[in-house]
Amino acid sequence: MRAVLATAISAAVLGVEAYEVLVEVGINRGLPTLLIVGLPDAAVQESRERVRAAINNAGLPFPTSRIIINLAPAHIKKEGPAFDLPIAIALLAAQGIIPKQALTDTVISGELALNGTLRPVRGAINIGLFAAQKRYRRLLIPPANSAEVALAQTETLDVLAPQSLDQAVSYLQGNLELPPILPTSTQPVQSTLDLVDIKGQAAAKRALEITASGSHNLLMKGPPGSGKTMLAQRLPSILPNLSQHEAIEVTRIHSTAGILKQSGLITHPPFRSPHHTISDAGLIGGGTIPRPGEVSLAHNGVLFLDELPEFNRRALEVMRQPLEDGVVTISRARAVLTFPARFMLIASQNPCPCGFYGDSDRLCSCTPPMRQRYSARLSGPLLDRIDLRINVPQLSAEELLHIPPGESSEQLRHRIAAARILAVKRQGRPNAQLTGQALHRHAYLKAGPQDFAKRIIKQLWLSGRGFDRLLRVARTIADLAGEEFIDETHLAEASSYR
Repeated sequence: MRAVLATAISAAVLGVEAYEVLVEVGINRGLPTLLIVGLPDAAVQESRERVRAAINNAGLPFPTSRIIINLAPAHIKKEGPAFDLPIAIALLAAQGIIPKQALTDTVISGELALNGTLRPVRGAINIGLFAAQKRYRRLLIPPANSAEVALAQTETLDVLAPQSLDQAVSYLQGNLELPPILPTSTQPVQSTLDLVDIKGQAAAKRALEITASGSHNLLMKGPPGSGKTMLAQRLPSILPNLSQHEAIEVTRIHSTAGILKQSGLITHPPFRSPHHTISDAGLIGGGTIPRPGEVSLAHNGVLFLDELPEFNRRALEVMRQPLEDGVVTISRARAVLTFPARFMLIASQNPCPCGFYGDSDRLCSCTPPMRQRYSARLSGPLLDRIDLRINVPQLSAEELLHIPPGESSEQLRHRIAAARILAVKRQGRPNAQLTGQALHRHAYLKAGPQDFAKRIIKQLWLSGRGFDRLLRVARTIADLAGEEFIDETHLAEASSYR
């Protein structure tokens, strides 16, 4: 007797890209057993029991024969429970309960509960974009994923969200109509933090304004309690919302990592603040099947590393590549994956291990060798990739009590948005991403500023990379002032942050 075959189309995510997976089901004569092949992981193997229970609880027959399920292509490892629904649909199609022609041009993904209801899966927006790109006609997805996947809906692709297995079966049998999910407008998540909460620290606030305007990197040094963490946490409140393209990129990464907390697009720049005990793979990304790390989760947003010298030095050194290139490449035996990682690095550190070196009121208990070892935890090449470095001093009692509040985040956000628009119109990208000929064309120095720049290079012993970063910061300062060309004033302020 020939095997009864049926095929359902599904998809899996590798890196941040989805690829097609064919779920092939064969029912043969023999002792009742169910085998899943095609490099399934433990979660895929366990789908046997979830699928069996869901089919039985839906009142549908489960074959009492030898069943072989193949997940093709067989050379790529499959992981996660997203194959539950396509396996169940293919099993029912192999029995003739669902017409096999109903599965053509239909991508199916979803985890099954034992009672047959559908649970969300990771990377759903990536699967939706894949289905739209390949011009499939329908996509069946869990309701909890419908808001993010609806963003991929096109004139040729309908996104459908059945509540359960029996609803999906009834729809494919032609007995139930499922309305396509329509994209909904997403309201940006408003930050409750505001720079007006911070007293004083005018120089640090100015550095934050420059950082946000040009997407630069910033290092803040100061004693405990001076406000470094408060300043960093309020940086997202002065950042403009993401563009549509940036928002889709960020949402894809967070969906792949399984941490998408809101429905629909992430429209505001993400803020990530990992603890200094984080592993290399947690910070950079990795694993047997590589997953995005914190540098990728902060893409188009902010990565805040509090107490920078306390982080694993090897992880910090690996971070040098994404700081330059905006991507992380992870090589494994089975695959080489690239994750986006274009972020603003905001870091803070104490001046010494006890934190009070240079404080006029509190005595430092560290010896010179201890302070030297503490400073040596950060390499020169890493520090050279940080555009702005500032001191955040401890405020006096008089300043804490009597300094009036400064500008609000909303006031700063308008200036920053104008400076960013100016840069993008001129060169198509933020100033921090200018390199090579584009940098020297858009950060052109006239004769007077050139002479001034030569003196700065000699006084600060700047490397070629250091001078390029000085030019980028000066270009941002000129944009905030609405100036077309960089002059001595802009260079002088930029050099003060070195």
